[in-house]
Amino acid sequence: MSEKETSSPTSIYVHTGLFRRMFAIAYDCFLLIAIMFIVSGIATALNQGKAVEHGDALYPLLVITIFALSFLYFAWFWIHGGQTLGMKTWRIKIISTEGNAIGWKVAAVRYSGAIISWGLFTLGFLWSLFDKQKLCWHDMLSKTELVDLRK
Repeated sequence: MSEKETSSPTSIYVHTGLFRRMFAIAYDCFLLIAIMFIVSGIATALNQGKAVEHGDALYPLLVITIFALSFLYFAWFWIHGGQTLGMKTWRIKIISTEGNAIGWKVAAVRYSGAIISWGLFTLGFLWSLFDKQKLCWHDMLSKTELVDLRK
């Protein structure tokens, strides 16, 4: 068994490193930005042609909508096939460490954990550089792994 493999039910897979993970996230961010342009356009139209700013009545709704759409984007793909469009491009996949299907609850834990991983100066992602299985904090929290499908 190589150093990159684990003894979990997912031991036949090689874990994805930080750089491939970051490139997949960057790809997904481009797609999310396109969605956010549409949402911002609708919000601007509803705000009488002015940009929605902090203090406007629509601002809380816009922030909630952005987080909800981001969650739905990632969760939908994680639950239906285990790959976002960025993950498909970079040939990586999310799997459960316990061999279970990923549901909405696991997706919510993973998404929330990823926000924490980013929010704390990306420490949750940088952790994967030191973790033997290349897991980030949100991987450990949600009991999921990102695996390399290039083999």
